[in-house]
Amino acid sequence: MGEEGWRWADAWIFVSLVIAGGAGRHRRSATTRRPEGVRLADVLSTADHLNHAIPGRHEVEAAVRRLAGAGLINVADGWFRVTPAGEQLWRTRPRGGLATTVETVHGVLTRRTAPGSADWALDEEEHAAAVQEFSARTTAPRPRRSPEGGPR
Repeated sequence: MGEEGWRWADAWIFVSLVIAGGAGRHRRSATTRRPEGVRLADVLSTADHLNHAIPGRHEVEAAVRRLAGAGLINVADGWFRVTPAGEQLWRTRPRGGLATTVETVHGVLTRRTAPGSADWALDEEEHAAAVQEFSARTTAPRPRRSPEGGPR
């Protein structure tokens, strides 16, 4: 599909948001999950887990605009949420392993709905702060050393 179709990064961000928000966990209903949604650092963390890469600001911004414009997600006050339409898309997708989930969702998006265009922008500083928060979480603390040089 051309420039107007869904991009792989759109599916990557959507799947990351769904998993970070717990929508796929134990098939819980939307009313049993955190109502506020998830923060950008959580989305980036899950995206890194899925693809071993942190999505760039432009990838996140473009994907959120397209997903929100299609009514699949919304963002308010820094909280990312899956809408009922997004929840339905997620729950009715073909099942497969985690390794192929993004590709599966990309195919479902392409077949079922057209990308939208919402007015949303991701500030460079906000993205950098989320990357820094995510990086701080994943950096393991160094073991403390005794004065003799061995581990305590």
